[in-house]
Amino acid sequence: MPTYQYKREDGTVFEVLQGINDNPLTECPETGQKVTRLITGGAGVVYKGDGWYVTDYKRKEENGTAKNGNGSAKTNDKSSDSSKTKASAAETS
Repeated sequence: MPTYQYKREDGTVFEVLQGINDNPLTECPETGQKVTRLITGGAGVVYKGDGWYVTDYKRKEENGTAKNGNGSAKTNDKSSDSSKTKASAAETS
């Protein structure tokens, strides 16, 4: 449930936990003074722990390979790809 801030007639501010669909308060539950709901910037996003990126990206191994989803290693060497292309081009001609 969100926390809303209200300002009393005397200028003091208090917070109330309310549901999003609840109507705003018109008077303070403690003093009975008229209140207005304040617009605040919100709390923002808080990241806790070692970091969100650790599980969101593929990890690269020390020897230049990255593991794909099925657990086998995939090399990052593009020279082997170009030699396969040249070999298949030679076979077709």
